[in-house]
Amino acid sequence: MRRKKKVMVCVTQQKSCERLIDFGASLISSEYDELHVVHVVKENWKYFGQLTEEDALEYLFEVSKKHHASLSVIKAKDIEKTLSDYAEKNKINNIIMGESFEKDEQQNMINRLQEKTKITVKFQIVPLNFDDESEIISIE
Repeated sequence: MRRKKKVMVCVTQQKSCERLIDFGASLISSEYDELHVVHVVKENWKYFGQLTEEDALEYLFEVSKKHHASLSVIKAKDIEKTLSDYAEKNKINNIIMGESFEKDEQQNMINRLQEKTKITVKFQIVPLNFDDESEIISIE
């Protein structure tokens, strides 16, 4: 029996996150696979920055629904720990993130999440100008 895919797409408030959800959905190959779209925001911050909360939630909900994905929007003190705990609890085996432009490893969300993730998971980094799958960076 093949291993059930459990893909977690980490999104922000930006509308460009649809490309991440689209890529995550492309990894789903059976009705038994799962696609999780997750947005974590620091406590005391607005969920979606400049977008109105209602518009941003509706947008993420519609894109997630289009791909039969579950959507989780979470407030937390520690974003990376919350994402790591979510991945562990839901037995995620692929984490999809957008490319980071932070040069400093401590500022780079991808590096910080990799350090906190306790389970074996494949990270796939989607470039901002994503055109084809050969541009995806995979880290295992």
